[in-house]
This record gives sequence, structure tokens and C-alpha cells, in this order.
Amino acid sequence: MTSGALIGAILSHLVSILAFVLGLLLVAHALQQRRAPQATLAWVLAIVLIPYLGVPLYLVFGGRKLRRDARRKDPLYAPPPGALPGPTGGIAEMLVASGAPPPRTGNRIGLLLTGEEAYRATKDLVDRARGSIELATLILADDEVGCALVEGLIAKARSGVHVRVLLDALFRMRAPRRLLASLRAAGASVAWFQPVWHLPFRGHANLRLHRKALIVDEEVAIVGGMNLAREYMGPTTLEGRWRDLAARIEGPAVADVGAVFRADWLFAVGEPVAPARTPAEAGTSTLQVVGSGPDAASDLLYDAFLSSAFEARRRIWIATPYFVPDEALAHALMLAATRRIDVRVLVPQRSNHLSADLAGAPYVRALAEAGARVACFRPGMMHAKALIVDDTLAVIGSANFDMRSLFLNYELGVLLSGSAEIGALSRWYEATLGSCGPLAPAGRGRALVEEIARLLGPLA
Repeated sequence: MTSGALIGAILSHLVSILAFVLGLLLVAHALQQRRAPQATLAWVLAIVLIPYLGVPLYLVFGGRKLRRDARRKDPLYAPPPGALPGPTGGIAEMLVASGAPPPRTGNRIGLLLTGEEAYRATKDLVDRARGSIELATLILADDEVGCALVEGLIAKARSGVHVRVLLDALFRMRAPRRLLASLRAAGASVAWFQPVWHLPFRGHANLRLHRKALIVDEEVAIVGGMNLAREYMGPTTLEGRWRDLAARIEGPAVADVGAVFRADWLFAVGEPVAPARTPAEAGTSTLQVVGSGPDAASDLLYDAFLSSAFEARRRIWIATPYFVPDEALAHALMLAATRRIDVRVLVPQRSNHLSADLAGAPYVRALAEAGARVACFRPGMMHAKALIVDDTLAVIGSANFDMRSLFLNYELGVLLSGSAEIGALSRWYEATLGSCGPLAPAGRGRALVEEIARLLGPLA
């Protein structure tokens, strides 16, 4: 054997040893993550059986709950010592026992049922700001909608209003970078949350800031699922605009929205912001604002959704663009359907993510077989996220009914308990059903692809 061949053999042997050790470390890391068992098994098999694909994917996307990052990001909530729900404790008490803020009375909430309503409300709030504007979103697009809103922020920053804008780094290329530079020059603060590319174990590319919130003067907030882009909202009607939901909130609950924003801002920027003040009462609605994600010890919105499936006595109505639950949540909904609860799932006939459509199809088909009603929105993309349980609880916000939202993303939800708000959301839901059709049957080939996608779903 020549010296060159010997060196090559030694290097090949060393690479094999390093790859084996790295694989062991990644398997150990995957086992320590608080995932559903099927998700953990999927990652372990990917690392062991297809290491050339599984290892790099895990290095980029494998993290779930924060570990190293948690040392510099304060937990969003800490469970109160000894706080447990009493024998009559409902979902709200369960969330409080996990550290979430309690329901607050004295609020006013208005549902924003179209993109035009949401745009007008957003633009009006920015234009009326006197002291501060705090904005968090996944997407701020370089189109007529995003640019108009940034220009409004620039004008406010120049007038002395304290402006903070927090954007997720995943869609950085879609942002109006020239206008954002002008916004900084006007005195505003702009920050990017969680870089997409990072050193192994030094970040979490799979954990995205999916929370959407606009807080103005610490008195009024807009929350929901709409990003700041033309497909979500705009000043005039646009053919093909996505069907979505948002809400305008006034009152004490705005302080809880602000607290979530400031915790995210501290993590992204390292700049502490004074605690949000609690605004005066503005109405009669009782609201509970809940942040869920890697910075919370428990998966709070998942816990609320799962508990709802067991507590429902009359109906469970779900609207979501992506329906890819874990096995426990899917089974709970099927059990509800078999005990003659009115279970309805409203999804787009075709979403903007084919992989989510394929992975979720087996779940909605199983629900339909159990007696649930599956309605597919036909005019275009349906991006709204809502849950209605009986006449006592509704949830709106940023979280989809899928494993990514429930276990990976940073999300924000608002729990409603008033009959007026639940009634308004129910009327929107029933009106939207008029634009829906039944779930299309799947042929053998499609059914096989759907089952494969379902098995790969936990990797997301």
C-alpha cells in the first residue's frame, strides 16, 4: 500500500469514527427533547438509517424546547408554586397553573373578519400612536401593504414615537430592506428573531416567531394570524386574498400581549424594556392571553386544545389552514365525534403547502369516518385559525392545528368566554361554510402518498 493510500485509509477511518460519535450525540440529543414519541423515533431513524440526510437536517432543524438559549431568554411563564386547578378547574385554571396569566375582565374586543378590515384597523392604530408602537410579525412584505405600513412607522418615529419592530429572520428576503433602513435612520429599533443558519446546537432554525401582535401606546393591540402582506390584507378588495382572522383588543388584556412582545424583544436584542403597564378597563369582555412555544415549560395551546376535545359537550368547531395534529389530539377529536359531539374541521381545499395538505389528509379522513364534518374552503387559501367549544370558549390567534405550531413555533392565542364574541365568531364560521365543499376522495396512489407524508410529519 502506498503512503497516499495509507493516509487516505486512515482519514476515511477517522471520518467514520467521527460520524459515528456525532450520530450518537445527535441521537442522545433527540432523546432529550420533549417531543411526541413518534417524532423522536422519526428523527432517530433518520439519523441512524439515512445519516447523510438525517444528520444535516437535524443539525439545522432538530431543536425544540430551548436548552442553551434558555439561559439568556427568561421563561415566558413560570408555574406558581403549589398552584393546581381545583376539582372544578376548567381550561383557564389549568393554563394559570402552568404559569399563564389569568383571564382579565374589562376588555373590549372586535373581530376583524376581512383583510380590508384588518388593514384599516392596523393603519389607523399606527396613525393614532402618541407614545409607542410595538410590532411583531413573521412576514413584513416588500409590497404596497408592507411598504405603506413601514412608511407610517417612519413618520411616527420621526415625530418622537418609540417604535420597535421585531421580525422573524425566516422571511428576511421578503422584507422592504431599504425602507427598514430608513425606519432605523428615523430612530426606530428593528430586530430580527432567530437566525435561520447557525452553528450546530447554537441556535434553532426550526423554532420560528409565528406570533403576530401590534401594540400601540400600551392601550390597544391587534392580534391574530395575519401577516403584513397583500395576500393577507390591504386597503381594497383583492381577488384571491386569503380568508383570515384578527382581533382588536382594548383593556387590561393588552398588558399580557405586551409582556409577550417584551420577552421576545429581550431575547432577540438583549435590551430590557420596562414592564408593560396595565390599561384601564374598556369593556365587558373577559380575555385570557396565552403565549406558547419553546420559551414556555408546557405546550399551553396544545394543552388547551386537547382538554377542549374532552370537555366539549355540544360542539368543537375548528378552522385552520393546516390540520396535522399529533396522534393524541387526533384520537381525542375522533372520540368526541363518536360520542356525537358536533365536530367540524374547516380547512382550505388546497393550501399554500402541499406537504401539509398531504400529511393532514389521513387525519381529516379518519375524522370524517368517525362522524365529524370536514369542510374544504374552495375560493382560495383559508388562513384563519379559530377554535369554538360549546358556547363557553373560543380561541383565536396565530397557532395552526398542526404539530409545528403546537410544539415548535412561538405562538400567541387569545381565549374568549363571552357569549357575544363567541356568537360573532360562530356566525363567521357558518358563513364561511357556505364557500366550502366536501373532502374529495383519494385514489390508491394519492392515499399511499398521504400516508407517507403523515409518517414524515413529525420531522417538521
